[in-house]
Amino acid sequence: MSAGFNIVLAGVGGQGTLVAGKVLGAVAQKKGLDFKVSEVHGMSQRGGSVITYFRMGEKVYSPVIENKMADFILGFEQLEALRWISLLKKSGKMIMNDQKIMPATVLSGAAEYPSDIKGKLIEAGLSGNNLMVLPAYKIALKTGNVRAVNMVMIGALSNYTDISIEDWIDSIKSVLPEK
Repeated sequence: MSAGFNIVLAGVGGQGTLVAGKVLGAVAQKKGLDFKVSEVHGMSQRGGSVITYFRMGEKVYSPVIENKMADFILGFEQLEALRWISLLKKSGKMIMNDQKIMPATVLSGAAEYPSDIKGKLIEAGLSGNNLMVLPAYKIALKTGNVRAVNMVMIGALSNYTDISIEDWIDSIKSVLPEK
């Protein structure tokens, strides 16, 4: 996997997707690989959709990840995971936080939050082999810092790479402040 991969980080503002992208960049640098990142913030400061495209490899020319090209989607929030499912390649892996964050349209009563998102992902072709649902928010809460959701998600991703735990930890330390 360290030879190259495409990752989509999808969440809402405040969940740390941008910092997670920086950790991935630090890992790529540590491995001596080229990488490109593209971030779309939307209304991120108001809890809106945030998507980060991250590509790493021997030579990467564009940060764009087109439909069915993502090796991984890290869905930091359920609805955002569902929203970007079309980017995942058939052999790709979806890692989804089980957290639900209600968008403004739902909070205002203008829309309803979709029910059974996991079921919708399974209907779209994901299964136990390529769908991991984890309680990242609850795990982060147990650490004493709910802002650690991004590192829980990165930790889950690390299980599917051949990148050493030491390289992941060094990269995290290089991006995050010591506190």
